[in-house]
Amino acid sequence: PGRILPPLLLLLVLLPLGPAVPCSPQPNITHFICTEPTLSTFPAGLPPTTLAISVEFTALAALLPTALAGLPQLQELHLSSNRLATLPEALLRPVPTLQVLDLTDNLLADLPADIFTGISHLQHLVLQGNRLQALQPAWFQHLPQLQWLNLAANALAEVPPEVFCPLRSLRSLDLSRNRLASLAAGTLTGLQALERLDLEGNQLGTLPPTAFTPVPALRLLFLQDNKLHELPTGIFVPLRHLRVLDLARNQLQVLELPPRSPGPALDLDISGNPWVCECPLLALLRRVAPRLTAVHNTLCASPAPHRGQEVIAVSWAGDTGC
Repeated sequence: PGRILPPLLLLLVLLPLGPAVPCSPQPNITHFICTEPTLSTFPAGLPPTTLAISVEFTALAALLPTALAGLPQLQELHLSSNRLATLPEALLRPVPTLQVLDLTDNLLADLPADIFTGISHLQHLVLQGNRLQALQPAWFQHLPQLQWLNLAANALAEVPPEVFCPLRSLRSLDLSRNRLASLAAGTLTGLQALERLDLEGNQLGTLPPTAFTPVPALRLLFLQDNKLHELPTGIFVPLRHLRVLDLARNQLQVLELPPRSPGPALDLDISGNPWVCECPLLALLRRVAPRLTAVHNTLCASPAPHRGQEVIAVSWAGDTGC
């Protein structure tokens, strides 16, 4: 015969359990990961040994100023794809050794002026996919070791001159998919170490003649999907180390290129522009000899005899009269 449970034990079995706490931290961990969609409060009780925190794809909408207290060794903080609209000014004060901060795909329209004060070891800062409309110079005053800054897919309409000037270690700057219609002449001042610049998907119509003078180490430059209709003569002359240049899908008719330098050929995408295939363009392509990465979509718009022909084919033809 089946055993009859004592009344008290039977009551405990039948009572519903309390709600489970999602993503409870374990003692002595170094890496904490939580992607629980129902999580709405930042996990408490993380041990002081924690080096990296990933709380992503949750319902987290707010953080207390003390959320990171007691984590003096924290090096990485990943908070992407949450619902954060604001951050407390003192949030990062307890984590002076932080090196990576990822806030991708939140709802941030602004940040406190001193949010990054005290984390001078920060190397990677990702603010992509938020709602930032303006950059505050104070954000970048105390980040001497920052190497990677991603501001893509925000609502930036301008970049204040010299705003990035303190970032002398910066190697990659991503401003793609914002609302930039122009760049001030001093936008890149101070970025002597910059190697990668992404301005794709903005509304740029032209660029200042000295735009790239402050960044002679630049190797990769992405300007595709803008509204560029002309480029100042000699704009790329300072870029003697450039290896990738993307000018695709603009409104350019006349091309500017950096001088040919020793080493691999320049990877060049000039597809989707209405090129005027006359002697200046054709001679420039022969002289610099770039490697065109989208030959079949790089077509002449004029003059009439060459309309619809591939630019590179016309360039190397022997009957152009050039």
